[in-house]
Amino acid sequence: MPRLRVPTEPRRITVGVDTHKDIHVAVALDHLGVRLAELHVRTTLAGYTRLERWATNLGIVEAFGIEGTGSYGAGLARFLRARHHRLLEVNRPDRATRRRLGKSDPIDAEMAARLVLAGVATGIPKAGDGPIEMLRMLKLAKDSAVKTRTQSLNQIKALLVTAPAELRETLTGLPRGQLVDRCAAFRPGPLTSAVAVAKYALRLLARRYLELRLEIESLELEIDRLVSVAAPALLNVFGLKGDGAATLLVSAGDNPDRLHSEAAFAALCGANPIPASSGKTQRHRLNRGGDRQANATLHRIVVVRLRWHAPTQTYMSRRLSEGKTKPEIMRCLKRYIAREVFAILRGPVAIPSTTGHLVQAA
Repeated sequence: MPRLRVPTEPRRITVGVDTHKDIHVAVALDHLGVRLAELHVRTTLAGYTRLERWATNLGIVEAFGIEGTGSYGAGLARFLRARHHRLLEVNRPDRATRRRLGKSDPIDAEMAARLVLAGVATGIPKAGDGPIEMLRMLKLAKDSAVKTRTQSLNQIKALLVTAPAELRETLTGLPRGQLVDRCAAFRPGPLTSAVAVAKYALRLLARRYLELRLEIESLELEIDRLVSVAAPALLNVFGLKGDGAATLLVSAGDNPDRLHSEAAFAALCGANPIPASSGKTQRHRLNRGGDRQANATLHRIVVVRLRWHAPTQTYMSRRLSEGKTKPEIMRCLKRYIAREVFAILRGPVAIPSTTGHLVQAA
């Protein structure tokens, strides 16, 4: 009798990618963890297309594990997401692994694939292709302008410390606005004396300060406009304005559905307690990880509410009477606010009531 041919299932593979500025290195494993192939591609559209074609020719791609999806791997992640591939964020190997196995791009790519295959890497990367990515770029420009403006003002004040006495005495004690306007209006003339050079330097710094102020105001208007389009309900949260709302939106990304729960969002913002128990000791410690800018935004909301929000003030008084310290209570409040913000980020739902529910923050 003729031998029956048993149909074979198509091979299922997992691809790990170690990303760099100019070159990406990919390694493919089958579903049993057997190393199949390795590929080096340029970080161009043609390179991304070649990588996808190479992977799909090896078998059915179950997932791509990519390092650095927020930096060097952002372009590849966008390309593969647009083609409906499953992507997972992979952290670089720890030092123990690198000491044991060595360090090379193919080794890192293979470790990325093995982390995905083992179910260790489960984080879904940010989409990076919507209005939140636009907000991130505007926030980057604004934060840089704010930092440079502050440096300009500090340099003006530093110059005044060593400026000639006749110039220093006319500027000492002026409010910031008047000081900048006075320096911007200087006419130093020929740079033939210390006074003229000081006036020239002060004028450059003051005009830089004023230009940056206009730039920041323009960026703030654009940020407010994008926030009002992406998540207008966030602007109604007590104590939260455009810049803070943009920070929280950027932290969540264009695909907040990747965050499976409000606890995950709190962890992302560093507003969740971390277990620190050992033996008979049962305790938690402060989470010093997460997005520190998002954490600072939650902190500022708490400060505003403690000053102006009656329910929050009542909650603070009650928890103080129970023996809690102020820092502990503020951490509870940050956790509550993270829950409130997450409910808004996940969909067009009504804003949770900000009165009478602070007891849930404990």
